[in-house]
Amino acid sequence: MPKDQNLRDVMSFAAGQWIGPGEGARSIASAITGEAIATAGNDALDVQAMLGFARDTGGPNLRKLTFHDRARMLKALALYLKEHRQPLYDLSFDTGATQSDHMIDVDGGIGTMLVFASKGRREMPDGHVYLDGPVEQLGRDGQFMGRHIATPLLGVAVHINAFNFPVWGMLEKLAPTILAGVPAIVKPATTTCYVTEACVRIMLESGLLPAGALQLVTGGIGDMLDHLDCQDAVSFTGSAATALKLRANPLLLERSTRFTAEQDSLNASILGPDAGPGTPEFDLFIKEVHREMTAKAGQKCTAIRRIIVPQPHVDAAISAISERLSATRLGDPRLDTTRMGALVSRGQKRDVLDKVDRIADEAERVFGDPDDFAVDGADRDKGAFLPPILFHCANPDSAQRVHDTEAFGPVSTVMGYRDIDHAIQLLNRGKGSLVASVITNDREVARDITVGSAAFHGRLYFNNRSSMKEATGHGAPLPHMVHGGPGRAGGGEELGGIRGVMHYMQRTAVQGSPDILTAIGGQWIKGAEEITDKPHPFTRAFNDLQIGDTLYAGLRTITLEDIETFAHFTGDTFYAHMDDAAAAANPFFPGRVAHGYLLLSFAAGMFVQPDPGPVLANTGLDTLRFMAPVEPGDSVSVRLTVKAKTPRNDDYGEIRWHVTLTNQKEAAVAEYELLTMNAF
Repeated sequence: MPKDQNLRDVMSFAAGQWIGPGEGARSIASAITGEAIATAGNDALDVQAMLGFARDTGGPNLRKLTFHDRARMLKALALYLKEHRQPLYDLSFDTGATQSDHMIDVDGGIGTMLVFASKGRREMPDGHVYLDGPVEQLGRDGQFMGRHIATPLLGVAVHINAFNFPVWGMLEKLAPTILAGVPAIVKPATTTCYVTEACVRIMLESGLLPAGALQLVTGGIGDMLDHLDCQDAVSFTGSAATALKLRANPLLLERSTRFTAEQDSLNASILGPDAGPGTPEFDLFIKEVHREMTAKAGQKCTAIRRIIVPQPHVDAAISAISERLSATRLGDPRLDTTRMGALVSRGQKRDVLDKVDRIADEAERVFGDPDDFAVDGADRDKGAFLPPILFHCANPDSAQRVHDTEAFGPVSTVMGYRDIDHAIQLLNRGKGSLVASVITNDREVARDITVGSAAFHGRLYFNNRSSMKEATGHGAPLPHMVHGGPGRAGGGEELGGIRGVMHYMQRTAVQGSPDILTAIGGQWIKGAEEITDKPHPFTRAFNDLQIGDTLYAGLRTITLEDIETFAHFTGDTFYAHMDDAAAAANPFFPGRVAHGYLLLSFAAGMFVQPDPGPVLANTGLDTLRFMAPVEPGDSVSVRLTVKAKTPRNDDYGEIRWHVTLTNQKEAAVAEYELLTMNAF
């Protein structure tokens, strides 16, 4: 049969080569017209060659870069995508999405990459080992220590993504994976893979990604999962049925391959008892529900499926939601007037209608008729259009389908609650969700719902008159916060800042001497070697300083006059510094003692080199603690050691100094970490 020349060939990028559709290829239809627009899939892909290319080429190429190198690469990649995003918008219309939907998908994905790039530079070292938590002293004298580190997995991450966000769904997984130093094989849902393919082409054409870092499968992945092991990871987004099938792969279980799932979720939103009609919270609640029902035509894993309101406000909520839904223009997403486009495919429409029939067994449809609705600029029967459909469940306690059936489209159900305990009970009937929201101005309501339901939800979103101007919305997963949920939602996590990066790294407990742990982690540990034969560290540029460079300064005797002068100059006349009898009655002090901040000031005076030099600014101190009192007549000295170095831009970097103050008996009296910015 001759190939239709009007169909777009959606290709895979495998082992460094673009490969077109082949055996097992299937056609993809436009959500707007129902006509075939593309062909994708090739069952003859050599999946073992792809895995080998990722492990043998992509992994080493990424791991030789530091976390900061990879973060800079992510930023450059995101900015390149931003400059070349228009083709992604243009293609996405055929998925049924509107321009505002494209911005959630495309711009949201780019924004997520930028956040991970920033966090990589700010929160991770410019090295190859991530330090996870503080040092633990395991021996009495401090010469046997332990700490947790994280290093990249030595395999490949297989990302299996859903159809609803062909760009964001890829980039939100790819960003932490690349930052971790692990290559990825991306398998988008075939229905919208043509958008993902275009995005991958743009990224590869940028020349920013090293060879083997990214591959693409448009179609089935064959037996790829059978060839994974403990150094690989699978991250899945999609239906619970598919997740169960993949998760149950006996070879994945046998080899302890990491598997993360984000799946069906009966997300809910609660209107607080204080948020009745006429309050800002009621209006906000209606706005949030409407947005979650209509954005992406309700095809969002975080969309509101259950609307839980105080029983006295059920009618008002139904009326207000219906009024907003009736003003929503449904049509060809390319029209400026369209506010809600089509579902992704006619197959998806059939699935949603099947779920609607199940929900209708327990709830009354109060808005939206799937057999009678208008569509602007398109044929509703040829496309995958469906109107927003609102149900009311009068008996949510005895209902089952409304709590376990997710119609993945513009469908939601209103139900009433008697009191907060009842609202919590209904909320938890979902058996695990990605997000639950609560619109309330009552702090006690927020606390009660948190205590009663947080265990069932990956995210709790509270909003009210105070936060509504800045809040990002019930349905917006942010890269800073964990995205995932327990139970029905899959039991996995994504995003969450550096937590998301850790999914692609191995946490390892390392034990040894301070010198060994310093060498492994690239951060000086107390008890490790000190380098004292160099010029004053404040006279040396960032690149000239070494981990362990140390300066000893002092002694300085603390006098009673020093204490009283500092007290009157600063106004800090706390009795422990000014009243000997009162101080002596305090179990922590022998009598009058020096101010802690006086000691810090004197320490700076002892170690600072006053002339202009590479030290540009003192930006703060961390982990300050005072360990022993200093009396008049005591002397103090200071040890200043380079603990860590972190580049910040092309001109300067941050030096973290470990500072210890000791008295004339060599006992520690204060300890902290000083931060300075030093020129290169």
